[in-house]
Amino acid sequence: MPLTLLRRPPWPLPALFAWLLAWVLFAAGGHAGLPAAAAFALAALAAAAVALLAAGRWRRMLTAAGFPLSALALGALPALPPWLWALAALPLLLAYPLRAWRDAPFFPTPAAALQGLDRSVALAPGAVVLDAGCGLGHGLQALRAVWPRARLRGLEFSRPLAWLAARRCPGAQIARGDMWAASWAGVDLVYLFQRPESMARALAKAEAEMAPGSWLASLEFEVPGRTATACHAVPGQRPVWLYRLGAPSGPQTRSTTRGPRR
Repeated sequence: MPLTLLRRPPWPLPALFAWLLAWVLFAAGGHAGLPAAAAFALAALAAAAVALLAAGRWRRMLTAAGFPLSALALGALPALPPWLWALAALPLLLAYPLRAWRDAPFFPTPAAALQGLDRSVALAPGAVVLDAGCGLGHGLQALRAVWPRARLRGLEFSRPLAWLAARRCPGAQIARGDMWAASWAGVDLVYLFQRPESMARALAKAEAEMAPGSWLASLEFEVPGRTATACHAVPGQRPVWLYRLGAPSGPQTRSTTRGPRR
């Protein structure tokens, strides 16, 4: 059966399974008398094969690279017991809990990704703009550059990231919470840098809670089966897909913003 026909397991299960499988194979190879290099190659190939089950280039890279990086780090310090690697991962788990990984991995919004977005979306001064899943606040900073007079809000499930975002973005109102449970009512534009699997859910929530004429803006990922109102593109950056709520579906427009001169 072709791989594309297989049902992909939810993230981050492919990564966790790949890392566990690789370490088991690496240990089994050593126990069976294989040279360390051969056991390493076998485990790395297995992790790379499992990585194909992950959706998206970055997730596949993360899944495939986890075992080699951890093995190299441990090999550089032979006296370091393997359980310390798991202990070192605890701060990452606290900052970015498993529940948050199911929404989107932590990839900050590039500073120039939203440049000129106000040419595609006209917001009145004082409009409420929400970054749902704001992380460390990179998206909020990019939104502030586009709409300096907007009332910015951020929602982040990770408590440490929400705390840091509030200090990096003093002009924004940051709350720790679940973007799916929190209400989007009264928001003029919701900005997302999510994942392909959650886009249909995001649009359904926006249509159920936001007023007609409001906007849903998604960096890189489209809503499957739904024509975007517009696509905003900055050269060298990911596209921003724009959906105006309550607007009739029709041919999308595409705007392009020139990048900064160098």
